[in-house]
Amino acid sequence: MAVQRPEEIHQAFTTAFNAGDAAALLALYEPDASLAPAPGQVVTGRAAIGEVLAGFLALKGRMTIETVRVIQSGDVALLHGAWILSGTGPDGSAIEMAGRNAEVARRQADGSWLFVVDNPFGDA
Repeated sequence: MAVQRPEEIHQAFTTAFNAGDAAALLALYEPDASLAPAPGQVVTGRAAIGEVLAGFLALKGRMTIETVRVIQSGDVALLHGAWILSGTGPDGSAIEMAGRNAEVARRQADGSWLFVVDNPFGDA
């Protein structure tokens, strides 16, 4: 399902993530989007983003994102939020990660919105 308003992109992400749907997650990114998988690291392009997301999906966790603010200017939007991911590490131990995210999304020709920049560690 295409995101029709930038305010909806976090919910689309968590729905796809919690369902373990890698294809739906990747569909939320522009082809040349960038993702910061950890503070100080950046990957670009859907293939690289897919590899990173596969690692997070392997945790078989549950994610929540609270959208804190959306600032839109024409076809570009800046989103801020807070997220929590609870899952299971490779050794079977419980993992909980959290952060404050910042993303840039852009309206596409069909009216849908996709991530251009995704920084889950926006405050780091």
